[in-house]
Amino acid sequence: MYVGLMPLDQSADRLLRASARLSRWATRHASIDIPYAQARLLALMDDHGPMRITALAEHDNTSQPTMTTQVQRLVDQGWARRQPDPVDARATLASLTPSGQRELDRLRAAREATLAPVLARLHPTQRAAVPAAVAVLEALLAAAADESTATRQEA
Repeated sequence: MYVGLMPLDQSADRLLRASARLSRWATRHASIDIPYAQARLLALMDDHGPMRITALAEHDNTSQPTMTTQVQRLVDQGWARRQPDPVDARATLASLTPSGQRELDRLRAAREATLAPVLARLHPTQRAAVPAAVAVLEALLAAAADESTATRQEA
């Protein structure tokens, strides 16, 4: 549905709510058989590569003890590993294992398969706009990451 131009703050709010609802819907209907927190952590580790537990907790907006528990659950499943941080021998990095990557790929495929029939029901003009909309969202995420990096460096 075309809603015309609206103030940027309203667009931002609608974007955040719609993307969160779409993600929850796809996850719920994809019959994902692992806890959502584990699926989210697998994706976070894939997106960012090896990271310290504290950095993972910050990215996921959770506490360090909670993230330690979540990472350990992935390690116990064989989906993640801990390795020494080459920059600081006192710290460890958590990263996906090949098995964890396969599990994440399986989860993503299930969500994509769930969403595909819904996308197919869109009007052809709307379907054709999806790749451009995704590119805009990816640019928005890149800009947000740049902003976060700049803010941390200023602190």
